[in-house]
Amino acid sequence: MPSDLKIERNISVLTANTLALVLAGGQGSRLKNLTEWRAKPAVPFGGKFRIIDFPMSNCINSGIRRISILTQYKSHSLQRHLQRGWNFLASQFGEFSEVLAAQQRLGDSWYQGTADAVYQNLDIIRHHNPEYVIILAGDHIYKMDYGKMIADHVKNNADITVGCLPITLEEASSFGVMAIDDNMKITEFNEKPKNPKPIPGDEKHALGSMGIYVFSAAFLRDILIKDHNDKQSNHDFGKNIIPGSIHTANVRAFRFRNANTGTPGYWRDVGTVDAYWEANINLAELEPELNLYDENWPICTYQDQTPPAKFSFNDDDRRGMATDSLVSGGCLITGSRVDHSILFANVRIHSYSEVIDSVILPDVVINRNCRIRKCVIDKGAVIPENTVIGYDAAEDAKRFEVSEKGVTLVTAEMLGQKLHEL
Repeated sequence: MPSDLKIERNISVLTANTLALVLAGGQGSRLKNLTEWRAKPAVPFGGKFRIIDFPMSNCINSGIRRISILTQYKSHSLQRHLQRGWNFLASQFGEFSEVLAAQQRLGDSWYQGTADAVYQNLDIIRHHNPEYVIILAGDHIYKMDYGKMIADHVKNNADITVGCLPITLEEASSFGVMAIDDNMKITEFNEKPKNPKPIPGDEKHALGSMGIYVFSAAFLRDILIKDHNDKQSNHDFGKNIIPGSIHTANVRAFRFRNANTGTPGYWRDVGTVDAYWEANINLAELEPELNLYDENWPICTYQDQTPPAKFSFNDDDRRGMATDSLVSGGCLITGSRVDHSILFANVRIHSYSEVIDSVILPDVVINRNCRIRKCVIDKGAVIPENTVIGYDAAEDAKRFEVSEKGVTLVTAEMLGQKLHEL
């Protein structure tokens, strides 16, 4: 597959003088049971990755090698993943990837909002002494050269630059929506508006925030202190900081575009079960929207050392095979059929079973004579023999979580398997 991004990157003194803050403390409740025991950025994605690997890899590929990750909600698996997979930066050259866990550094409260999370770590930010700070959500899937956005921020002498792209009006009520003038200055910003305003000349789309903000470090410090002292504030970037600054500071928008085509870049908020399933399943297409095979923009991660995937038996009624699918290491497909699906590491599918249009997370066992369709099966679940899921939504809803678009979410706990029992 061709590269999504031109080889020329905007790595410069600007990116070297930038500190990345990855906000990774959210619960992600719209993902239902997938985030019952893990933070949303730790949710597996794409056969071998975690969601947080995408903004982290964007930082490395953009030449930003000072990264602080702010955690809070059920962060153990996330921290373990970061320790195993993101400990390669060279501290002797001033590079680092550090976890800033919520620890009531200033007062007796946990993080009260995205802005408060950064405010509570201002002393650490000051210690790193960056010239610019880029604030990223840790739970979105995309590939982006942040260097271009930082260069645009500096070129226009901005105080804040907000990454944006067109989103449908149906989606817009879940995002920050902005209006801009001809010079890309933001003139209006509304967080999750009930009636989002469309882009002039495009009645089907609004200009939505990607949750990516570049700040000049001195301005960030001043505005966060001011916000902290405002007792009426929700201490949130989208609700307070950005809207409250557009008339008093130079707040600009930066459109995220595909480097080769100039069209809006690929970016997904996989915050619902449907969106999560769709983004994963799209990877099984012949030409997926997200290119994981781009050698110019590798996605880094930690993965277990596993043997190759294995397919066993070749009888007419018992053939181990997978078509239009991503199959990770350690998988055993024994006399069963997999089609248009994503299998994470160490999945076992036994004879006479069929898995179609499904996302199967690590260490799942699907026993004999099962029929699985349009499912997300969470890590470690064991599917009993003769189980049928995805063919009768009403019946599935009695035991599992069925989404608005008919995706069935299955976890070990739903099957009576107490993986997390104390």
